[in-house]
Amino acid sequence: MKDILDELTATQRAMGEGSLPAGDAYTIELRRTYHADVDDVWDAITNPERLRRWLKAVTGDLRLGGKFELDGGEHGEILVCDPPHLLTVTWLYGPDADKWPGTSEVRVRLSPGQAGDTELELIHAAFVGEPLFPTYGPGAGGVGWDLLLLGLTRLLVDGETADHAAIEKSPEGREFIRRSAAAWGEAHLAAGGEPAQVEAAAAATAKFYAPDSV
Repeated sequence: MKDILDELTATQRAMGEGSLPAGDAYTIELRRTYHADVDDVWDAITNPERLRRWLKAVTGDLRLGGKFELDGGEHGEILVCDPPHLLTVTWLYGPDADKWPGTSEVRVRLSPGQAGDTELELIHAAFVGEPLFPTYGPGAGGVGWDLLLLGLTRLLVDGETADHAAIEKSPEGREFIRRSAAAWGEAHLAAGGEPAQVEAAAAATAKFYAPDSV
């Protein structure tokens, strides 16, 4: 369990503000260091064979301006592709999501660190109104990204393929989810969230991802 929970402290989290074609947005921001060179990390986030091992299977026209779809319903368009440093995509979910374009984008920036490490910054900007954000806060997306980056870590460090369903059902995974939701609550507080709302949102997020964790 220690290895899984160590991932929580390896990641810095913040909630901020941004702008999307649909209007003002909030952002969830994750930053962490990987002990791998930047080309390896870039390949892990863009190579379909490796993407399916930590994210989900991906299909589509995987080049600048092309559209992609993940095995799970997430889909979008590749807006920026500057190897091996910057990838920006629209990030929509569900069959009706295309009715509201410009409501969600994900940007991943990679920077060479010390001793061959790579600094990863992931920012997910979302135009989300009632009732989703007040109910769940930034943990709605933040916990999901924490779980996915856990899978990326295992791929880069050990070459393992993530079994997200098994992780989320395990006692260690449920504890990871609970603590991730709490960590996103702290980020929400730091961004000016009202304490009672933040506490309720963190609890709702933990219950959503792992119903038997709370």
